[in-house]
Amino acid sequence: MKAYIGSYVSRWISNVHSNHMNRIYDFDWPAEKDYTRKDRFYERVEYALQWIYNHTANLYLDRKQRKIKVRIDYHDAWSADHTLALIIAPMLKLLKEKLHGAPMVDDEDVPEHLRSTAAPATENEWDTDDNYFKRWDWVLDEMIFAFEASADDDWESQFHSGEHDIQLVPVDADGNEVPKDDAKFHEMKCGPNDTFTIDTEGRKVYYERMKNGRMLFAKYYDGLWI
Repeated sequence: MKAYIGSYVSRWISNVHSNHMNRIYDFDWPAEKDYTRKDRFYERVEYALQWIYNHTANLYLDRKQRKIKVRIDYHDAWSADHTLALIIAPMLKLLKEKLHGAPMVDDEDVPEHLRSTAAPATENEWDTDDNYFKRWDWVLDEMIFAFEASADDDWESQFHSGEHDIQLVPVDADGNEVPKDDAKFHEMKCGPNDTFTIDTEGRKVYYERMKNGRMLFAKYYDGLWI
């Protein structure tokens, strides 16, 4: 696999007036009717520059496409689930690090202490509750866990303990043990020193968490743009 995905094409934008207003009024702009002569001067400069940009550089930029080149090799599809996990896990970790917002997460998808019902009531129905961003943070962690685990070919070994002692026992066609010289068949059996065990309950819990993380990824896929 080889992929090159360039950055998004950005248009030229004049921020002369916006920067001036933020610097003077600290983001608390007055009504337009209360602009000073200086405010209006910067506004006219911004409009003029934007007109120039739109009729020069932006004519080219609006036609320019984002560079995307993706090559998928045959071996990438041998275990596509593993291949995709190798890409998705680090992408989700970067998304969490550079997070700018959060989509709405259903209460049913998070633990009870993170639900909206566990947060103080909001003043207005459209306000976000105190757990709003915590819910998305939890969902991201679960998705990251799921794909990091999926990318680990050896994740099940953590639930194995002990040592194998496998012996080939001579048997007849009915499975009964017979002298070695008379045997036509052999059956694999655990020897006296076999201590190998599998924590099936722990493995099940771990795997169910992986499945749930992948389910959350599908459900909130449209929220990954934030």
